[in-house]
Amino acid sequence: MNGQDSDRLKGAILDMRSFDRGDVRMDPLMNLPVDWSRYPSTASGRVAERIRDMQIIITNKVVIDRETIERSPALRLVLIAATGTDNVDLSACAARNITVCNVRQYATPSVVQHTIGLMLNLLTRQYRYVEDVRSGAWSRNDVFCLLDHGIVEAEDKVFGVIGHGTLGKRTADIARAFGMEVIVAGRKGSEPPAGRVGFDRFLQLSDVVSIHCPLTSGTRNLIGKRELALMKPDAFLVNTARGAIIDPEALAGALRNGEIAGAGIDVLESEPPDPAHPLLQGDIPNLIVTPHNAWGSKESRQRLVSIMSDIIVAWISGSPINAVT
Repeated sequence: MNGQDSDRLKGAILDMRSFDRGDVRMDPLMNLPVDWSRYPSTASGRVAERIRDMQIIITNKVVIDRETIERSPALRLVLIAATGTDNVDLSACAARNITVCNVRQYATPSVVQHTIGLMLNLLTRQYRYVEDVRSGAWSRNDVFCLLDHGIVEAEDKVFGVIGHGTLGKRTADIARAFGMEVIVAGRKGSEPPAGRVGFDRFLQLSDVVSIHCPLTSGTRNLIGKRELALMKPDAFLVNTARGAIIDPEALAGALRNGEIAGAGIDVLESEPPDPAHPLLQGDIPNLIVTPHNAWGSKESRQRLVSIMSDIIVAWISGSPINAVT
């Protein structure tokens, strides 16, 4: 069902501060025939009241569950301001003939450069040396350079990709430019197709494992204690996909015990995270955690707004794009 029944529609943007910090142009959305209610953020207890009379809602990470959907009789379009759809009950929307659309490939350049940045920081231990300079260790040194933390070249190392969609492929292209050999993981527990490497063997071969797959029932805790034990002790793990793909307790233990050399993580399974999260403790020096902002360049966020406008225009015309229900 589309929005042709009325000249103007009612819409709500539930967590606008997650993509607009006052530095992107919102006019592609504001110029649509939609009367918007805009909220910087929305707590779970306020969602139902804010969308009760809305025909369109935009949510980045605000959860839209079955109960909320059933209490929203006017709702016709749920637009997820992201690629992942795990915060919306798709089956409940489908049962109500509510269209759900997501936004794809808007942040590819930003995520790719962040992923490679994490890898390079791990290989060079650059983040450790920055801390050393700030603490005065370089000034106190008796020779011209600091070499206290091992530096590893990317060239001739094996870059392993889990999830070979657009992000996985683009990241692999950059890895090849550094002279790395790229291998792609087959599905866990399945015989790999041609051009892929069996999952366990993939972990054993990779010097850097980079995760780019979606979070599904099959990928939740894909990397746990067993899988980390298969990796080389001098290997690195990078995750810019979804936090719940990795068991955080297992990763924290593997890093502390030297089972792998280091990890760069941009996502945790619950965000914002509890300060007691196992990967946020101060005793894991071979871990880099960034606050789920790999996607967040200004260019990506502007692209996001423009694509969302295109999606709404297409839906109003009766020809929805990027529909996931």
